[in-house]
Amino acid sequence: MAGLYVHVPFCAAKCIYCDFYSRVRQDFEPYVQAVLREIAERRDELKGVPPTTLYFGGGTPSLLPAEALARIAKALGAAFVRTRPAPTGPLFEEFTIEVNPDDVTADKAAAWRAMGAGRISMGVQSFNDDHLRWMRRRHTAADAAAAFGRLRRTGFDNLSLDLIFGFTGLTDGQWLENIDRALALQPEHISCYQMTGRYADPDEERCRRQYNRLQERLETAGIRQYEISNYARPGFESRHNSGYWARTPYLGFGPGAHSFDGNRCRSWNTPDIDAYLRTRPGGQEQLSDTEVLEEKLMLALRTVRGLDLDSLTPAERACLKQTTLEELSRVGKLIVDAGRIRIPAAELFVSDDIICRLIPASA
Repeated sequence: MAGLYVHVPFCAAKCIYCDFYSRVRQDFEPYVQAVLREIAERRDELKGVPPTTLYFGGGTPSLLPAEALARIAKALGAAFVRTRPAPTGPLFEEFTIEVNPDDVTADKAAAWRAMGAGRISMGVQSFNDDHLRWMRRRHTAADAAAAFGRLRRTGFDNLSLDLIFGFTGLTDGQWLENIDRALALQPEHISCYQMTGRYADPDEERCRRQYNRLQERLETAGIRQYEISNYARPGFESRHNSGYWARTPYLGFGPGAHSFDGNRCRSWNTPDIDAYLRTRPGGQEQLSDTEVLEEKLMLALRTVRGLDLDSLTPAERACLKQTTLEELSRVGKLIVDAGRIRIPAAELFVSDDIICRLIPASA
């Protein structure tokens, strides 16, 4: 399995919470041409492993004209997928586009569907209009519901909604209302992220309570947690993002995009669109043994399934302290069973602290 990611660095306005690389500008065509050049230059990098997923993220991919997204998707298919013998059906087993509700017109939705996209991830963030204005979002709660309906009518049967909790001013009651309004739309997938940085709620106990109530509400609705921030109806887990947590290879295109060879090499493009348009500078690093182990722990233990101990080398297993595993298991912070270790759902909110205790000091 391998994945392709395209970073679209454009936004109509900058939201207060976002730390992903983006710029408020609309010089789309030079960007598209630069991405097409990058695809042509890198077509041999996956070494015969055809990618199964394509993900347009940002920024705001839905700002781009649909025909521009289609050109990029077609070039990626020609460069990386058409090399396999006689492909049939969709080029990608999962093709996701991130969208903002205010960009979802009937024409765009139809064009996304026509280019092969089967999954849409919509950034709602809140169903409270006061909070949306404070976040500098461009849509209202009514806009989000209308956009969702538009996507359904276009034939999309794999829709994901993003929500944010744990920010200053969000009450427990408002958070539960947000969850319930999202559930009323009957999405296949929900991603929920805790606010970080300047606007994060300093009351950790309230944040944890909001997280735990989210888990309870979605579980009751049949939307199962499969990763710290992600929940899905069975069979609708994000295959692309799951590849990140499993450390499978992926190529990232566009300014600020990252790539991984599935082993030790991580590389990236500069997060500067002007430099990207000129010469596409970037960098790379080779992970050490201890960094590889640290990644395996941090990524696998983000997931509900946890870490298969057989996926570690003998040297990596020797680095895990049995006493630490036993202690964390004894106090209910870790479950060790049938050759796997995982963090109980009730403790995922403090997973960083648990994982840090497992990382060997030399890492």
